[in-house]
Amino acid sequence: MSTPSVTIQNLEAAFAGESMAHIKYRYFARLAREAGDEDTARVFEATADQEVQHAFGHLDLLYPKARMSPARALQIAIEGETYEYTEMYPTFRHLAIQEGNDPAVAEFDGQIAESREHAAQFRATLDKAAKRFAALAKVEERHANHYRDTLARVNASQVVAKDSSQAVAKGTSQAVAKGTSHADAKRTSHAAPSVD
Repeated sequence: MSTPSVTIQNLEAAFAGESMAHIKYRYFARLAREAGDEDTARVFEATADQEVQHAFGHLDLLYPKARMSPARALQIAIEGETYEYTEMYPTFRHLAIQEGNDPAVAEFDGQIAESREHAAQFRATLDKAAKRFAALAKVEERHANHYRDTLARVNASQVVAKDSSQAVAKGTSQAVAKGTSHADAKRTSHAAPSVD
């Protein structure tokens, strides 16, 4: 797999920074509110809202809408959650054990379990969507076959109608050539046989 460009790496770092700032400021707002400082809490919340918008701007460049779909978003989420519970948090947990930081070990254990659940939820959603799309594909195939058959019948009936029109036109031309009108030709062809 190729290494992302420096700009992409910078956008990923900026996204991570804005995302962390958003959550950190929400946390600081909660602390300020608990301390009775409503004005400071509101300043932190307003800034946190701006950080979210900055993060979305970075995501628009990292994951352009034209290249995204719900299935692609689910796959990216599965990959991220799987990385968290198979590599990231186990490594963090191991280091926390080495440092004797039991609260961090407990936190990482909880995150490993939750990331595993999240990955399973996303995978189940993706599988369900795949089954729905497979079923829809069959329905759409039936519709396409129905439309194809209908079009063939319409085309066939137009050929018959065209042939019939050409035959009537030919009969009229022959009648005109013989000096009878089309109406006379029709009357003659529909006249009752004479009984002598």
